[in-house]
Amino acid sequence: MMRRAVIMVFLLQLLLPGPVFAGMEDDPLLFAGFADEFEWRDANEGDLLVWDFEGWIGKDLDKFRWKTEGETINGQVEVAELQLLYSRAISTYWDFNIGWRTDFEPASGRDWAVLGLQGLAPYFFKLDGALFFGNSGQVAVRLQAEYDFMFTQKLILSPELEINAYSKHDATNGIGSGFSNLELALRLRYEIRREFAPYVGINWEKKFGNTADFSRNRGKQTTDTQLVIGIRAWF
Repeated sequence: MMRRAVIMVFLLQLLLPGPVFAGMEDDPLLFAGFADEFEWRDANEGDLLVWDFEGWIGKDLDKFRWKTEGETINGQVEVAELQLLYSRAISTYWDFNIGWRTDFEPASGRDWAVLGLQGLAPYFFKLDGALFFGNSGQVAVRLQAEYDFMFTQKLILSPELEINAYSKHDATNGIGSGFSNLELALRLRYEIRREFAPYVGINWEKKFGNTADFSRNRGKQTTDTQLVIGIRAWF
């Protein structure tokens, strides 16, 4: 059901018009949606379908923002989360986010309070960092970074990085305290239009410390290199 819902959200938003202007106001109401990742991966454990969507509605300084990401393995949802955030522009290139996150999977779900910052660092590095405060006392940190190398106006190579860390063990969900996992990726996309770009790439993941120990105890590998084929779009 989750997989079908995600695909439906993606397809429906592709059919929606782009940013909408409310009349001729100086600070009009706008909305936009982004499918940063909608991809298939060839992983050690089987076929992965991975999504990373984001959207917002609001005005120049204040917006309601939502984010969802997750993955299925061989058709079964393994990870799925949703964030609902109030977003405030604090400078030309940076937004401060505060709100709520819920995890639908793994089975032991959790709610989190969210404090985050996202925007463009010098030299146009895209950064998205967040602190998550779980209802069981767990604290998590996530940092995502991305950069675009433009070979041409349409052909673009994007190196990407994601780091996660946790304050304490969560054996039920296979999470250990400290530095948990690192994900590095290279995606080469071709922008048929600015709003629509298929891509290919490679994704490398590694688990560390106690998180790696939990994976080994469950018979899972701690390192995986994956072929990636997907679509990036915005609307």
